[in-house]
Amino acid sequence: MDKIIKYIESNKDRYLEELKDFLSIPSISNEEAHKDDVKKACSWLETHLKSIGLDNVTVYQTEGHPIVYADCMKAGNDKPTVLVYGHYDVQPVDPLELWTNPPFEPTVIGNKIYARGSADDKGQIFIHIKSIEAHLKNNGKLPINLKVIFEGEEEIGSGNLYKFLEKQKELLKADYVVISDTSMYKDNMPSICYGLRGLCFMQIDITGPNRDLHSGTFGGGVHNPINALAEIISKLKDDKNKILIDGFYDDVVALSQNERDEFKRLPFDEKKYKMDLEVEELYGEDGYTTIERVSARPTLDCNGIWGGYQGQGAKTVLPSVAGAKVSMRLVPNQDPDKVAELFEKYVMKIAPKSVKVKVTSLHGGKPSVTAIDTPAIKAAVKALKDAFGVDPVFFKEGGSIPIVNSFNEVLGADAILLGFGLPDDNIHSPNEKFDLNNFYKGISTVAYYYDELSKI
Repeated sequence: MDKIIKYIESNKDRYLEELKDFLSIPSISNEEAHKDDVKKACSWLETHLKSIGLDNVTVYQTEGHPIVYADCMKAGNDKPTVLVYGHYDVQPVDPLELWTNPPFEPTVIGNKIYARGSADDKGQIFIHIKSIEAHLKNNGKLPINLKVIFEGEEEIGSGNLYKFLEKQKELLKADYVVISDTSMYKDNMPSICYGLRGLCFMQIDITGPNRDLHSGTFGGGVHNPINALAEIISKLKDDKNKILIDGFYDDVVALSQNERDEFKRLPFDEKKYKMDLEVEELYGEDGYTTIERVSARPTLDCNGIWGGYQGQGAKTVLPSVAGAKVSMRLVPNQDPDKVAELFEKYVMKIAPKSVKVKVTSLHGGKPSVTAIDTPAIKAAVKALKDAFGVDPVFFKEGGSIPIVNSFNEVLGADAILLGFGLPDDNIHSPNEKFDLNNFYKGISTVAYYYDELSKI
C-alpha cells in the first residue's frame, strides 16, 4: 500500500486537471437540450476507464441515457466481488445568475473546486476511478474483483437502471455495492452513512377557466387556480408540521431510544447551523430534534410552483392553470408507490370542485438502512481512519438515492455508503463545490478500502 499511496500523492495535479475536464461537460439529464452532453460525459468515462486499464468497458444504450460498465476480475475466486455505482448526470443550474463562476467552468478557490457535479456525483465517482488506477498502474490488478456501473439518470429517478439491474443480474452480481454519493457529517470528520430516506415525488396540476381572464372582470366569479392550489397545499400539513395525508404514518417505524441517543452524540451546533443558512429560527415537526427531522423523519415539501404572470411589473390576470411539484422523504417501511396513491387520494378529496385537478407521480425510491456491524463496514472504518487519521462516525442522511434499495432487492448485495462531500457543498444549488482535501483523501481511503476488503 505504501507504493500505491505514494503514487496517489505524486499525481494530485493531474487528477485535478482530469476532474476539471470531466466537470466541464454539462450533462444535465432532465433537459432535452443537453441530451448530447450526457452522451458526451458517458463517452468521456468510457475512454477514461479504458485508459486506466479496466476490462470489458461497455456502453449500454437505454430508452433514456446510456449506462457505462467495466470490470477487473483478476483477483481470484477467493476474493470478494465489489460493484461500484455512481452517476455522471447532474442537476440543472438554475438560477444561473446566483453562480459566482459559470457552473461548467470548474474554478478552484482555496482548497475547493466549484462546478456543477463537483460533489454530486462526478467528483466522487472520480475518487474511485483514481483509486482503481493507482492499484492497476502499480500492481497490474486489484486486490479484489471489481465491477463499476455509472448511469446518466440518477437525477431523474434512475428509471432505466432498474430495468438494467433486472436484465443484467448475472453481469452485476457482487458481494458488496460501494457508493460514494453522500457526505461526511462535517469537515474533518470522516463518516459512514448507514441510512437514506426514500422519495415520493409528485406533481399537482390545476386547471380553471379555458383561458387567462381579466381579474377585474372575472375576479369573484371564477376560482383562481393559484388560489385553489394554495388552499390544497395549506391542507397538506398542520401547524405542528404533521403531514395530514390519510394513512401517511401507518408504516413509519418509530425511532428507537438507542437511535435517538446516538443522534445526541453527533456534534451539532444549532446556532452555527442557523447562521450558515441566515435564518432566525429553525422549523420542523414537533417533538424531534433538528438532526432527527432532517435525517430520520418523513417530510413533505413543495419544490416548485407556477401559475399566472411572472414578468416585470403588473398584469392583472386570473390564470387558466397553476401547478406545483411536491416531494416527500420517506423512512423505513414506507413504500413510495403506496404513498403516491395516498397522496393522490387525499389531494382529490380536499380539492375544490370549482377547478380540475390532476395528480401525477413523477418518480420515487425506497428508503435504505445498512447494518453497521458487518465485515465490509468494519473494513470501511479502518480505511477511513488510515486516510484521515481519526475514527469515523456513523449517521443517517436525509437525502435519497433511490437505486440503493434495489441493489439489495435485485442483487442481494448490501450497499456501503462511503461519501466524501460536505453538508455545505451546495449540491442541487448554485455554487456547488467539493473540498479538494476530501477528494484526495477520498482516493487514498478507497485504495485502502479495496485492500481491506480483500482480507474478508
